[in-house]
Amino acid sequence: MPAPLYRLYDDLAGWWPLLSPPSEYEEEAADLLPLLNPAPALTLLELGSGGGSLASHLKTHFTLTLTDLSPAMLEVSRGLNPECEHLQGDMRTFALARTFDRVLIHDAIMYATDESSVRAALATAHRHCRPGGRIIVMPDFVRETYEPATDHGGHDGGDGRALRYLEWTWDPDPSDTTGEMIFTLVLRKPDGEIHTELDRHLFGIFPRADWLRWFAELGLDTRIHHDPWDREVFIADRPV
Repeated sequence: MPAPLYRLYDDLAGWWPLLSPPSEYEEEAADLLPLLNPAPALTLLELGSGGGSLASHLKTHFTLTLTDLSPAMLEVSRGLNPECEHLQGDMRTFALARTFDRVLIHDAIMYATDESSVRAALATAHRHCRPGGRIIVMPDFVRETYEPATDHGGHDGGDGRALRYLEWTWDPDPSDTTGEMIFTLVLRKPDGEIHTELDRHLFGIFPRADWLRWFAELGLDTRIHHDPWDREVFIADRPV
């Protein structure tokens, strides 16, 4: 999961709020909250929390601990969610001496591009979930639902900056477990100077049956929620 090697999570991280601001996560958080079932739960660990846009909608329902591999993205999240605990670490190896009522891995799981990385991330989630707790993992797609796509967007900032992007995902080799996501970014500085950046990311693509097998190997009771964006959300309960 070489996230810091990707410029969006490193030297361009300061532009993240103009690419993926909290306003774009409001509907997703509303769909996710019933699955997290916050009423009896107090604590939530998010592995791969990025810039904290999703977390900003969850922090009124949980005591959040937010983790990410990228120090630059954690800095963005601290600005948005100063009341939350932030810790730097790799979701494959992250270790705290405590457990949580809920553990969440959002689309950061897509940066696990081989089986061993996915299984290590799921094992981390399992170690940090208390007996009777719940783990939710949200890949953008499984092998059966993956389709090449393009997207675009961006926002103007209150500081005079602006960003527009084109996102293109494709699978150069359907016989392996990776695809490629290409971002073209057009950035406008407060003085009006405009420049472009290109950022290429690898992501993982795995069959549904593999995901379910990996959860089962951890002894988790797992079901799938089909969300409004045609994603398969894995809801894994840890037995008491």
